[in-house]
Amino acid sequence: MDLPANPPEHLVLLSSVPSEAHAAIVIAALEEAGLAAHTSGTVGPGFHAGALGWTDILVSEPDLPVARNTLRMLMEDSLELDWSQVDVGEAEG
Repeated sequence: MDLPANPPEHLVLLSSVPSEAHAAIVIAALEEAGLAAHTSGTVGPGFHAGALGWTDILVSEPDLPVARNTLRMLMEDSLELDWSQVDVGEAEG
């Protein structure tokens, strides 16, 4: 998932996310849409080189419009989550 040593094409920033876990979710959605994506700003598990630990998600420049649409749909789907259907466990108390 990290930036390859020799990127095959010009990569551009799609988004910056607050963690590698967030990046993995976005990259999985992009790959499901048939797009290649890479991360930048990490130097290993748990170590970040980016600002305040944020991870950049990079895509090929020609794929950027489709990647933006895929990201938009992912964000819309996450907003439609029905929390009444999610088991969040018992409250601690």
